[in-house]
Amino acid sequence: MTAAATLLDLDDAFARALPALATPWAAAPFPDPQLVVLNEPLAAELGVDPAALRTPAGTGLLVGRVPEGVRTVAQVYAGHQFGRYQPRLGDGRALLLGEVRDVAGSRRDLHLKGSGRTPYARNGDGKAVLGPMLREYVLGEAMHALGIPTTRALSVVTTGEQVPRERLLPGAVLCRVAASHLRVGTFAYAAATGDAALLRDLADHAIERHHPGLVGAPDRYLGLLRGVVDAQADLVARWMLVGFVHGVMNTDNTTISGETIDYGPCAFLDAYDPAAVFSSIDHTGRYAYGNQPSMVLWNLARFAEALLPLLQAGTEAAGTDAGTDAAVEIATEVLQGFAPRYQAAYDRGMAAKLGLDAPDPALAADLLELLHAQRVDHTGFFRALSAGTARDLFTDRAPFETWAARRDALLPDDRAAVATAMDAVNPVHIPRNHRVEEALDAATAGDTGPLHRLVDAVTHPFDDRPDLTDLAGPPEDATPYITYCGT
Repeated sequence: MTAAATLLDLDDAFARALPALATPWAAAPFPDPQLVVLNEPLAAELGVDPAALRTPAGTGLLVGRVPEGVRTVAQVYAGHQFGRYQPRLGDGRALLLGEVRDVAGSRRDLHLKGSGRTPYARNGDGKAVLGPMLREYVLGEAMHALGIPTTRALSVVTTGEQVPRERLLPGAVLCRVAASHLRVGTFAYAAATGDAALLRDLADHAIERHHPGLVGAPDRYLGLLRGVVDAQADLVARWMLVGFVHGVMNTDNTTISGETIDYGPCAFLDAYDPAAVFSSIDHTGRYAYGNQPSMVLWNLARFAEALLPLLQAGTEAAGTDAGTDAAVEIATEVLQGFAPRYQAAYDRGMAAKLGLDAPDPALAADLLELLHAQRVDHTGFFRALSAGTARDLFTDRAPFETWAARRDALLPDDRAAVATAMDAVNPVHIPRNHRVEEALDAATAGDTGPLHRLVDAVTHPFDDRPDLTDLAGPPEDATPYITYCGT
């Protein structure tokens, strides 16, 4: 038995349960894999000795050199990309290594990115380069530390190749860990085949994995829809509270698990702006920061459409004559629950950020108008508010003083306790866009010091450390920041 075989007990449950959605495929050979970053805390969660992953066999596993008998697959799915339906996307440069049980007993996917062309690569070369893979590592760890459900990178390994992009860049493979890689687009693909058994098997697999309490229940497909709607409502509320802009919220990037996935053209707000768009390909602002809740709901409507045959079968089994109409009606009712679920989660989170015992939506809305009007830094404001220095962030202080007086009247008497509670939910450190770019540029040039320093900051986001002060604030200039779909 090879050393790699003892590292991880890889199961192919997805491929066995859903062979129509899993194409057996192998990673491309790479000349000289070298480990750049290893997420040791995540390795420990998976029950893997980090030292074993640093061996040649371990590094080889992280680029797809699997032991004999391990079946890796490329997953197929559809997607609505900027609103336009693409019937066959899939893992164009990625592979599912398999599933493992972590130390808590939960099933986790191990998934490669940049592992070479697959049958779904279309015109791509199947490769990835170092900078975007490191971006996914940094952003995933930051989101995890902020308490936001997310996929995470276990490792980034350079391949020994130079990959042509705008210039030759170091090739790299990322190993991503996720609760699963089931997406809204997976269900859209299954529904479009017209194969009722495939759609049912996919839904049952998703239920068994993410909502085991529904297994065998007569209304389990309706329960699945409710569960996904609720998870996504809570997720996007968390995004909005920290100023995260995903940038490419297509249905193939909307997970059934409620985890954030795909850190391509993403960014964090500096100055608060609901119209903020960073992605170079989002020409119409479809996925602007302020549009994210409505875009998630749009994606969830596509999920509900895919489930309609199962919901219809359920209504017919219950003795309802108008199966299709009844299915549409119950799906619509569930979707209508998204807005209040999202708003409640957002309002609770904003109350905590402001130090209030109960939400005050009008107070929060008026604050955001002030921040927007005077281009105040979103992250910095809330820490300054707890410190009593927020007024210094406004060029016109009078409107803020009026707002602050309204807030003061709602605060509990123990102001020290209020400040402490606020500092526990309002980060000092987020992955500031300009600092991320600096770290990635340095790492691409061979210096990973700035990267590790940035990761240290964003994985302890609420700690105000003097040695990391330079990483906390927005850039001094107002140069527009643009992101690209590098991942």
